[in-house]
Amino acid sequence: MRKLIGALVLSGLSIMTFAQGSSDPEAKKVLDAVSAKFKTFTTVQAGFTYKVEDSKGKAMSTKTGTIWMKGTKYKVSFGSQEIFSDGKTAWSYDKSTNEVTITTIDPSGNGITPQKLFTNFYDKDFLYILNGEKKVGAKIIQEIEMTPTDKSKNFHKVYLQIDKTAKTIYSTKVLENGGNRYTYTVSSMKTNAAMADNIFVFDKKKYPGVEEVDLR
Repeated sequence: MRKLIGALVLSGLSIMTFAQGSSDPEAKKVLDAVSAKFKTFTTVQAGFTYKVEDSKGKAMSTKTGTIWMKGTKYKVSFGSQEIFSDGKTAWSYDKSTNEVTITTIDPSGNGITPQKLFTNFYDKDFLYILNGEKKVGAKIIQEIEMTPTDKSKNFHKVYLQIDKTAKTIYSTKVLENGGNRYTYTVSSMKTNAAMADNIFVFDKKKYPGVEEVDLR
């Protein structure tokens, strides 16, 4: 379960690794603008809400989390899980079991990182179209409908919502083949604030009795 939650956090956020190959140039312009905007930030701290619904839209659970990013470094705090990475090593800590799993970041750059969630739109994994715009509160939201090219994936549709003015991701909804729906909504974002490098490294002295599972 611990590994599943961690995978959902990164892969759910990583639904934002999008593809070229779309026949909709307007959708590509929107994605390119989001990627370009994100690359101007030296650091990002974002709060998000994660909601799970059944096929009828009934809410099953709602959790909140925070992500910090600086260069290739990141930290994610989500429910009972914390994920740290200094760009070379990743630590996935489960508070409920007091266990941390240590892995090495893929040096080829093929692994999932939060930075890719916001910038890597060219993995040839999706086709996408721009559905249009709508107003959510004071925001003008552009919605992009995304369909995976690999039909063996466990989801069949993703709806990405973009804040048109800010050129940042507002929310991502994933429609699973089994009927469940997973929505990640950005609730707050701070950019270019000072961040110490040590927040991206797991310090076992702060977690007395932690069990280490070293997979490096």
